[in-house]
Amino acid sequence: MPAAGGIYRSVAGGRTVALLKVLQSTSCRGSCHYCTFRASHDVPRAQLGPDEMARHFLDLLRRGAVEGLFLSSGIDGPPDRAMARMVDTVELVRRSGFRGYVHLKILPGASDGAVERAVALADRVSINLEAPRAETLSRLSPGKRLDEDILAPLRVAARAAAEAGLRSGITTQFVVGAAGESDRELLQRASDLYREQLVRRCYFSPFSPPSAGPLAGVPAAPGIRAARLYEADFLLRSYGFAAAEIPFRTDGLLDPTTDPKTTWAEQRPELFPVEVSSASREELLRVPGIGPIGADRIVSARRTSKLRSPRDLARLGVRHRRASRFLTFDGRRFQGEQLELFGASPGAVSPATWPSPGTACPREAARASAGA
Repeated sequence: MPAAGGIYRSVAGGRTVALLKVLQSTSCRGSCHYCTFRASHDVPRAQLGPDEMARHFLDLLRRGAVEGLFLSSGIDGPPDRAMARMVDTVELVRRSGFRGYVHLKILPGASDGAVERAVALADRVSINLEAPRAETLSRLSPGKRLDEDILAPLRVAARAAAEAGLRSGITTQFVVGAAGESDRELLQRASDLYREQLVRRCYFSPFSPPSAGPLAGVPAAPGIRAARLYEADFLLRSYGFAAAEIPFRTDGLLDPTTDPKTTWAEQRPELFPVEVSSASREELLRVPGIGPIGADRIVSARRTSKLRSPRDLARLGVRHRRASRFLTFDGRRFQGEQLELFGASPGAVSPATWPSPGTACPREAARASAGA
């Protein structure tokens, strides 16, 4: 969340942290079409040396205006020269006694040594892929090579981070909607990065067209597209989903009207409902409205008590209105949203509609017919 003077409010560890988010130099030789500071754009340029940047940050720190530093830079020459200015800045800040949060950008094309130096000083490093494939990257950033300039330094950073125990890990970012990439391509690339343990998480930035340049006529990406990508990304990182399981439309995009977990569940009636008193943690994680914390609370709570209704889920902090239609409670289904009335309430399935003793529920019948 931006604030005045380059100070951003970031949520970390359950609290809001003020970071100085700043470029060491706004001069850049690059021609990234989406960037305000691309070489072809006529804008004022500025650069701060390590001493001046460190003094500026430490002054803000003493005044209580910031708690951490997020430092990046334009590339106005060899990448290692720009990297050296940033790393020298952080070394000065660390020598002052600052042990707080530092996020350093790895610049495309940085050498192994420059990357390793950055990892040794920072709490988090990142290098932005911007696009999922070399072809789409070339539409955004002519001259950038995906494998040599971005993925190679990223792999060096991942090795160094594993050895150093980098506290906040490595991240990357994609520009969404500028180069004709599909959501399927973005999430497949994200899945590959997680599988190789190259990044801790991916960020998705909706494209906003510049006032001039090759991308000026490309429409802005709707915010809902990035929101759906984040939801699907959570499924990859925290819910045990594979990229092949994410539900896409025929054009490779996510459905903007429904979250991908609900879409996935609605497409699989043979898997639902699941019985809340006996479903495994993995099965519960597939239920819309139940996340890792909710699944853990359900598993813990049912060791000592029965979960008989959506009211019990609500007490555990579970999003019961979403989850209940995919669950049974002792064989009963509660499909309404009213939690006050049970038994013969409108929210519960009438006893006349319950399966008779010994009759398989619809999910079990479907599995049997499919030979599961």
